[in-house]
Amino acid sequence: GNKSADREMEQCFMAGPVQAESLTIRPIEQGDRPEWGRLWQGYIQFYKSTLADEMYDIAFDRLLSGNEGEFRGFLAILGDRPVGLVHFLFHRHGWKVEPVCYLQDLYADPDVRGQGIGAALITAVYAAADEAGAPTVYWMTQEGNSQARKLYDQIAEPTDFIKYQRAS
Repeated sequence: GNKSADREMEQCFMAGPVQAESLTIRPIEQGDRPEWGRLWQGYIQFYKSTLADEMYDIAFDRLLSGNEGEFRGFLAILGDRPVGLVHFLFHRHGWKVEPVCYLQDLYADPDVRGQGIGAALITAVYAAADEAGAPTVYWMTQEGNSQARKLYDQIAEPTDFIKYQRAS
């Protein structure tokens, strides 16, 4: 593998006061649906939003499809308990030959925040992007999400772009 990414991964797993339980980052699997759903609901509620029940099934099916250009995901398992998730996808970019990686969703249970879970999940996405030949990984967060931004400022660089979207 990529020695630099491996070193980053090791550092992230060692960073933060994760308890004696071991932290594992692995791809989402079919049997993860209940715990993934719990984490996904926590993420949606964090952003003061709701989704129809069918959207949970659609999103989960997409994560497992394996189709090119479709979402992929990892879970963070602390001991034997899923405590975090990340969803990402690869897509083409008009200015680059290689694909780029969009990290859409990142969530850690509130009781494990500040323990390296988010860093480990992002590092796993970095490793997947390196493996896919996509050196650019990008994401967005809300301006006021100060706890997450403390982490992001350590492992990424902010850009000067502002998000716009079509009015509904």
